[in-house]
Amino acid sequence: MTLEHYENGKQVSKNWDTVFKSLSTEPRRQIIVSLLDAAPDQSVPLPESAAMPNLPLDAEELRVELYHIHLPMLAENNFITWETDPLVASRGPRFDELAVVFDAIHSEAVSIPDSLTIGCQRLEQEQRGSGDRA
Repeated sequence: MTLEHYENGKQVSKNWDTVFKSLSTEPRRQIIVSLLDAAPDQSVPLPESAAMPNLPLDAEELRVELYHIHLPMLAENNFITWETDPLVASRGPRFDELAVVFDAIHSEAVSIPDSLTIGCQRLEQEQRGSGDRA
């Protein structure tokens, strides 16, 4: 194994760790899904776009969490850009690294166990749209 191959492997592993850490909480996942639904050059309003449709939300609490935790993390990794007035998020230069995970999950919605889909509007909808589960 060459040093270059080893270094590339370390970087790829680090990139995957960053992707999964970035997707480890619902508000960040909802932001990415909202941006996937928007045109590539369009921003999404916050906190609305970070809220899970099936869960009640305390908009002010979510706004604080977005401002201090979720948005800085996503922006630091160049997955999004964001502005405070009004509070909005847009796709960043590395957005596709997160988008590809959702594209893969959504394309396989019928194979995902119910424990990970029931209550998630998008996955439930994609399962229904794909016909009966085997």
